[in-house]
Parts: sequence; C-alpha cells; structure tokens
Amino acid sequence: MLLSPFEWTITRRYMMPGKGEGFIALVAGISVGVVMLSVALLVVVMSVMNGFRGELLDRFVSLNGHAIIQAYGGRLQDWEEILEEVRDTPGVVSASPLIEQPLLMTFNGRVEAVNVRGNTQQDIAKLGENLVQGNLSAIAPESGKVAIGSRLAMNLGARIGDTVTVLNPQGRATPFGTVPRQVGYEVAALIETGVYDFDQVFVIMPIKDAQTLLLTGDSIGLIEVETTDAEDVGRILAPLEPRLQGRAVINDWRTINSSIFEALEVERVAMFFALSMIVVVAAFNILSSLVMLVRAKTRDIAILRTMGATRRNILKIFVTTGTVIGAFGTLSGLALGFLILYFRQGISGGIQAMTGATLWDPSVRFLTELPARVDPAEVIGICLLAMGLSFLATLYPALKASGTDPVQVLRYE
Repeated sequence: MLLSPFEWTITRRYMMPGKGEGFIALVAGISVGVVMLSVALLVVVMSVMNGFRGELLDRFVSLNGHAIIQAYGGRLQDWEEILEEVRDTPGVVSASPLIEQPLLMTFNGRVEAVNVRGNTQQDIAKLGENLVQGNLSAIAPESGKVAIGSRLAMNLGARIGDTVTVLNPQGRATPFGTVPRQVGYEVAALIETGVYDFDQVFVIMPIKDAQTLLLTGDSIGLIEVETTDAEDVGRILAPLEPRLQGRAVINDWRTINSSIFEALEVERVAMFFALSMIVVVAAFNILSSLVMLVRAKTRDIAILRTMGATRRNILKIFVTTGTVIGAFGTLSGLALGFLILYFRQGISGGIQAMTGATLWDPSVRFLTELPARVDPAEVIGICLLAMGLSFLATLYPALKASGTDPVQVLRYE
C-alpha cells in the first residue's frame, strides 16, 4: 500500500505529538514499548528453548548416536554380522559396537555409582573435543587406563595418574559366596561433555577391557547408530526391525530421552502461546492510541475531506500510522532480543550475583551453560505475528476515521 506525498505528509504529522496531545503520545509510546518487549521476549525464549533442545540432542548423539540397537538380555553374540547390515543400510552414516554397564567405582574410601562404557578406539579418539586433561591415545586395549568424567573425578577426588577401582558384582565363586570382581585402572584422561549427568558417571575404556571386566567374552550389548537425519531415524532403521526380531530392539534418541524432549516440546509450545498474549495486549494498546488520535483529529479529518481527501486517503493514513508504530516496536524488539541473547551469560551471572539465586544449576538443567540457537523461520514468524496484529488493530479506528461526515462535524463551525 504505497502512500502519495500528501498521505505521507499527514501520516508523518500524526505520528508526531502535537500541542495538547501529550497523553496520546504517551499511549503510543507505551504501545511501542509493549510490542518491543513482547517481540524481544519471544525471540529470547524461543531461541533459548531451541538452543537447549539442540545442545541436548548434540550431546546425547555424541555419546549414544541417533539410535541404539540393544540386545535382549544385554548380550549380542553374532554382532559382527548385524553390524555390517546396519552399516549397509541406506541413510546410516556410522555404526559402532558398544558395551555399557552400571557399576561402582571406589577411590580413597569414596564410592560412586558409574556407567562403564566400552568403546572402539575410533570412538574414544572422537572424544578429543571433550578432553579436559590427560591423553586419550594412552587408552589402549589391555593398557589398564581409562577416561572418566570431570564431575566424577571431582566427586572422587581423583586426578590424572591415580588408580581407581571398578567393582563388578559378578565375581568369582568361593566357599564363602561370590566375591565381587575388583579391577584397578589408571586415570589417563578427564573428559567433559557439558551434560552434567554424563560427566558425573561415565567411565570410558576400550571395548576389549570392558569385555574382560564384565566377563562377557566376545559379545557386546549395544550397537550405536548415527544417521543422515536425526528427525527421520525411525524410517531409516525400519528395514532392520524384521532382522532383529526376537534378538534386539531399536531405540532412537526420542525413545531413550523421551521424558526430557517431550517436556521440552510442551514447555516450548506453552511459552510461545503465553508470550504471544503480550503481543495481543500490545495490539490493543495500538488500537486505543489510534482511537484517541481519531477523536482528537476529527475536525482535521473533516477539513481534509472538504479539501478533497477521499475516504481511501484517510483510511491509508491511519492504517499506516498504526502499522509504523507496530513496525518500529517489532524492529526494536528484534534488536533488544538479539542483544540479550549475545550477553545472556553475563546477564545470567549478574542476576545471580545480585539476587544470590542459582538461575542455571547444571545438576538440574543437564547443561553447564545457558544455550541459545536462533531459528530464522521462527524469528520471521514472530515478526509477522507482531506486524499482523498491529495491522489488524488499525482497521477499526481507520475505518472510523474514513467514515467521518464533514457536514456533521463542521455544521456549527
């Protein structure tokens, strides 16, 4: 809707506060502020929710892949054949054998529940980006060396070079009963994935050492699978289900972490709906400011009509006035939202320092830092929502203004 020079001149005049119109200007300013805050809140909240979901998925995938093929009874005997079939499946990027077993670890009288993982040398090498201290290359089959999570090391008080003991309840039988199997390992590396629950329980060792510790022979318990598309992992692995019937089950990342991701999705939708109501409130503010402007400018509108302005001219003037208010608030909100996202860690730390409250507890939130990922499609959707509601809010006062009868208004002038 292009404006003529005449229409744009009047529109610009109405957007500037005139004499005796301070209250109208105040209401218009409040409308801009509410639109700005609502857009900024939507951008920040949705970006943080997307970042939280994306970071969790990335961290989970880096440790467990997009899916896990889990053997019934915890032991998969002819796993080499199955592994080759999985790797040959279209859409599968990689597949690796894996052993995972919850056990106990002791050091200097301290005991912690741990999750022992037996990985291939290639998978252990991939943990290089999570290395905090030590040397992953030293962790080789029969070397007696392991990598443990940084939080686990902190809880145990263990450091690089210390020897920790892993207890396996399936030990050797004696006349006095079963004696748990105790094996000592040297801590060769500390890793930190950024997922609190992982970093405080995981112990990484070569798969051969895990088989020896757990007395499982040549069998494994799991096959870790990574696909080309995490969202389509179910369809990609569907052809394998008949082959694994009665021997193993396929669990994708949604199933493994269903409670977390379902809760995130519900919270994400609820937050978007709740914050969208603020945009509706902002639209009503725009409507009220335009209604007051129309009432204040009724005489001016009548004079414009007698000078040749059409109903269409008046309609365009007031629609543009309200839309510009919404557009300015939307752009300001985008700038404020991106500014908050950029300094989110500092803002969070400042609030914690002032209030003494813990806003981001890694033991509750899983991640050690506040994440954020901006989705361009969502940002565009938020802008369209704000602009659309702002436009709708202008229609009633604009139609009211365009319907002004100059004869009735100027009869007694």
